[in-house]
Amino acid sequence: MTTDTDSGIGSTARIPGSKSLTNRVLLLAAAANGVSRLRAPLVSDDTLAFRTALAELGVRMDGGPLEEYWDVTGTGRGPTGRARVWCADAGTAARFLPPFAATGHGSFLFDGSEQLRARPQAPLSDALLGLGTRVEPGPGGGLPLLVRADGLDGGEITVDSRMSSQYLSGLLMAAPLMRRGLRVRIRRLVSRPYVDMTLALMRRFGARVTEDGDGGFTVEPGGYTATDVTVEPDASTASYFFAAATVTGRTVTVPGLGAGSTQGDLRFVDVLARAGAQVRVGPDATTVTGCGPLRGGFDVDMGDISDTFMTLAAVAPLADAPITIRGIGHARLKESDRIAAVAANLRSCGVATREGPDEITIHPGPLRPARITCFRDHRIAMAFSVLGLAAPGVVTLDDPRCVTKTFPGFHTELRRLFPSHELPLPATESTEEHR
Repeated sequence: MTTDTDSGIGSTARIPGSKSLTNRVLLLAAAANGVSRLRAPLVSDDTLAFRTALAELGVRMDGGPLEEYWDVTGTGRGPTGRARVWCADAGTAARFLPPFAATGHGSFLFDGSEQLRARPQAPLSDALLGLGTRVEPGPGGGLPLLVRADGLDGGEITVDSRMSSQYLSGLLMAAPLMRRGLRVRIRRLVSRPYVDMTLALMRRFGARVTEDGDGGFTVEPGGYTATDVTVEPDASTASYFFAAATVTGRTVTVPGLGAGSTQGDLRFVDVLARAGAQVRVGPDATTVTGCGPLRGGFDVDMGDISDTFMTLAAVAPLADAPITIRGIGHARLKESDRIAAVAANLRSCGVATREGPDEITIHPGPLRPARITCFRDHRIAMAFSVLGLAAPGVVTLDDPRCVTKTFPGFHTELRRLFPSHELPLPATESTEEHR
């Protein structure tokens, strides 16, 4: 990846705000004392679920015209009273909000969809129990989760983060509301860039947090101060448009996503550079240009940017040699078993794949038409849409609407940027979004 002051030429992609940033800022603003303005928030199923969940916890939310901003009135403390909190499909709601609730006073029941109930939650329940919270988890330590809160003293806790970094982020964000703060020791942390994002935002809201020499963190008590934040475009979502440029020989620029981004998934453009794309990262924008056939013949560890591994995997059959993606075992515990789902869909397209516990190898070869099973997973739908651009007529999606989890306008924007390419939608689709 090179750094350049030129924001590039070609098509400009309109990428919505980051889900990870939007939901973290919503929580920090709710915990702060005063009114925070969140500009350019992502408006999607997951962020609306998170916003609604906070409202159920008694947080006041006011939206601007056309949802251009959200004003969040925080009280500087955890919630009080009783509430049933519906998290829908949002993993961040299920993992960020219970620690916040535990710092308050009352009884709070968290639940979600069957898909969310199936996702692991036990490390968070165990950590809350270790801090003295009275919690009653569902089967396997998951949802529904009842939190009986009476504030938290804090202290020292060890967090198992080998399945998700979200448990750690949720506890860290709640820590300034604890009476003595928190010292966290880590066991096998995955997706470290998301923790770095959490820490940067906490500091922006006034939290005092330090990283210890052994890789743990110490958060001092003292709460948060209301802060206005503008959300930058979602780097994970941008990966599909950068990959589309790479495999179609086009140029795509994403303004607002530059060298100072707090999102680790921007590092996906490094992987595209290895695959032959020209990449320019400036202070205020990132541009990717496709420069011929996709280059393969490499192994890459994508453990820290696992939300983008499917983007690479879906286009890997177009490369001139096999590509192996490693370090992604925790992706089996997301909205779907993403390694198995990607492998099965690629095999349906006639692609030879080999999968292991935390890796997948994709071999190039001819493609045959197939119907892609999305498993209600937005990232599978978006990743295979990119393959559909490069190989028209090869793939259709069984559930194109699942992209509303993070980008309701995804198919429309893809069609706008690549009008000569047929989108992989079933012939029966006739919603406004897909027309």
